[in-house]
Amino acid sequence: MRLLPALAAAALLAGCASSDVTLLNDAGSDKSGQVAVLDPKTGKEVGSLTAGDTRARVGGKSVKPKAVKAGFWSGLMNWTPFAPRVYVMYFVEGTTELTPESAPILEALRTAVKPDSEVQITGHTDTTGSQEVNDKLSLERAVEIRAALVKQGLPVDNAKVVGRGEREPRVPTEDNVSEPANRRVEVILR
Repeated sequence: MRLLPALAAAALLAGCASSDVTLLNDAGSDKSGQVAVLDPKTGKEVGSLTAGDTRARVGGKSVKPKAVKAGFWSGLMNWTPFAPRVYVMYFVEGTTELTPESAPILEALRTAVKPDSEVQITGHTDTTGSQEVNDKLSLERAVEIRAALVKQGLPVDNAKVVGRGEREPRVPTEDNVSEPANRRVEVILR
């Protein structure tokens, strides 16, 4: 993850009280980026980390990288949030009825949702019909999915539920085009 080194560098530039900078390898890789360490007073580079899984104390006149201790990565990752997971289900045209191919997604959600999951359910439509009708239908689809999840005993009563109508098509089309890929609900778990 290149974000972590960038955050460490940003903290140094902002004059943060931190006195260490760490450059980790990308997850599951032996590759990393690089981090230049700047003197907070002068802005001049005092050293850099160019090898992954190294860290250095900063604040002196130079930077002396050394290897991070075993287990550092896993301990740090306990503090990072999981990447959002997106589940997409499709609907029969003009209805809140799931297509047969989408039914297994509800089962996958049943095993994925945890009591502490943050859940966003967003309904969409294709471009057939008026914008008002599509706004209503997209919200009804999202509400229907939440109701199905609640019926399965999942803790999603407080899920954020919105309808986006035809405004965010998966496949861009002209107006009044029946496009199955756009008739969907996306459930995002965080």
